[in-house]
Amino acid sequence: MEDNPKKLGIRRITRDFPPAHFLFKVEAFSLLAKTGVEKYESDAFEASGYKWRLSLYPNGDNKSNGNGFISLYLVIEETENLPLTWEVNVSFRLFVLDQIRDKYLTIEDGDGAVKRFHWMKTEWGFAQLISLDSFNDTCNGYLVGDCCIFGAEVFPLARNCKWECLSMVKQPEDNTIILKMDHFSKLDRKYYESSVHTIGDSKWKLTVYPKGNVKFKGKALSVFLELLEANKLPPKRKVYAEYKLRLNVGSVQQVLTGVTHSS
Repeated sequence: MEDNPKKLGIRRITRDFPPAHFLFKVEAFSLLAKTGVEKYESDAFEASGYKWRLSLYPNGDNKSNGNGFISLYLVIEETENLPLTWEVNVSFRLFVLDQIRDKYLTIEDGDGAVKRFHWMKTEWGFAQLISLDSFNDTCNGYLVGDCCIFGAEVFPLARNCKWECLSMVKQPEDNTIILKMDHFSKLDRKYYESSVHTIGDSKWKLTVYPKGNVKFKGKALSVFLELLEANKLPPKRKVYAEYKLRLNVGSVQQVLTGVTHSS
C-alpha cells in the first residue's frame, strides 16, 4: 500500500544525511506493537534551547484517524519553566531510516507550515506518518530484523513579540469612597481629602473644595475623583473609570455620573 502525500497534505522525500537533533532506535518493534501500549515516549532531547520528546504510536493514533498507520508526534517538554504566556513557533521534520539503502525518509507538512506550540497545544506531528503496510514491507527497509529508527529536526523561529493585556472590571469590590464633612458652613480649609482606597488595581481618593476650585471658586462646590500614583503607569497607559458622585445634605441627595480616564 502506497502513501498518498498529496492527499494527506504531507511532503515525503528521501535524503542521505541523518536528522540534526535526535534519533531513537526501537528494537523488537513487533513486541512493542503487541503489548497493547497506545504510545511510547522517547527520552527528552534539546534543540535550540528547548526540550522535546517524540511520541510514537506503533499501531496508530486511532483518535486522530491514524488507524493502519504509524503515528509520530513532536512534544515540547518542561513547559513549567517557560513564561506564563509562552509560545514556540517551530518548523520541524520527522524521519524514518531506510536501513537497506541508508537513506532517511523525511516527513514534513506539504505547505511548510510553521506550527505554534503553546500551553493548550504541546504536540504536533503526523497521525498518518507512514502506512503499516509500507512500514512492514521488508523491501522498503524501514523495519529490518524487527528494528526501526526514527528521528527529528526542530527549528524554532525567533520570537520577539511583546504582550499587553486590557483588563476590565465591571463591578469591583469595595468601590465606595466616603468623605463625611460635619459643620460644613464652618469649614475654613481650601480643600479636604478622603482616605485612600484601592479599587481594582488602582488607588483613588476624593478631593472636595468647599468654596470651589479655579474658575468656580466662590461660585460652587467642587468635587474631584483622583487617581493616585498615575506617574507610575507606563508611558501613554490610561485607566478608564465610570463613576457616580453623590452629595448627601440631610435628606437631600444629588447624583452626578461620568466617565473619566487618567494617564
